[in-house]
Amino acid sequence: MEVSEQINAVQRHLGTRVLDAGEARVLTISQVYDATVEDVWDACTNAERIPRWFLPVSGDLRVGGRYQFEGNAGGTVERCDPPKSFAATWEHGGGMSWIEVTVSPEADGTRFELQHIVLASDVDGHWDTFGPGAVGIGWDSGLMGLATHLGSGRGVTPDAAAEWIASDEGKRFFTLSGERWRDADIAAGADEATATAAAERVIAAYTASPEAAPEA
Repeated sequence: MEVSEQINAVQRHLGTRVLDAGEARVLTISQVYDATVEDVWDACTNAERIPRWFLPVSGDLRVGGRYQFEGNAGGTVERCDPPKSFAATWEHGGGMSWIEVTVSPEADGTRFELQHIVLASDVDGHWDTFGPGAVGIGWDSGLMGLATHLGSGRGVTPDAAAEWIASDEGKRFFTLSGERWRDADIAAGADEATATAAAERVIAAYTASPEAAPEA
């Protein structure tokens, strides 16, 4: 996989939304894949295919059902409109946010778009320290996995992820992703110096060797 090609294929945007509980930050990431709407939809909703590019998942992937990604978030499926969109809660570490996924046709393929919505009051301190890359780099990795799954099959597969993360190529991917989320942060109105410092911290966290990484 050409890391810079994958990074450049992704669009990233930051915005806000007003929820009943207050103002929320909205992180949007998307990529166009050379695949049909039906194939992309099946790849991101079929419990047998999701582990091939993201994480093992268990539970009930129907509206009202609970799901759980192994070692990561879980939640409740709140809405589903096949093969166009679905929404779910994203519960992890005692906190709750939301994801909304949209699949739509484009002239050159199918666009997969994910919005991650989190209350500003829940993340402002963490955002000030690490910026949007703290969430965005993980989603960049997910879109890369989906690109591998829908494409040639060459690239990073879940069973090779741990080794790849520690490789020079993995570190370059995280660095470029962190820099692109810094750019999105600045485009959304963040102070350039503050956004750059936050990006440097999150890149350092993602690229630290296991011996140097701080305990969670």
